[in-house]
Amino acid sequence: MKKLFALLALASAAQVAVSAEVVGNAEAAKNKVAMCIGCHAIPGYKATFPEVYQVPMIGGQSAKYIESALKAYRKGDRKHPSMRGIAGSLSDQDIADLAAYYSQQK
Repeated sequence: MKKLFALLALASAAQVAVSAEVVGNAEAAKNKVAMCIGCHAIPGYKATFPEVYQVPMIGGQSAKYIESALKAYRKGDRKHPSMRGIAGSLSDQDIADLAAYYSQQK
């Protein structure tokens, strides 16, 4: 019986750890934005891969939107190959930091 309670306590602690929300840190993102600014910081920039399209400016976007978009690219729900590759290299903390950083931009 003690083993069962110990297992339940351990499972409960693991659940709390998994459900803890990742909090973005805009300051930490300053070392992570290099891969973003090449496209998203140039007014009127158009990318040519896989087709010509207008690259959106992400400064000032809501943090929730940026997080959602990056997670969708990482998961494969959004299909742009360059963004899938970039998002695939990001941790949840990286995504939260980038979202916090860009949401504070004007």
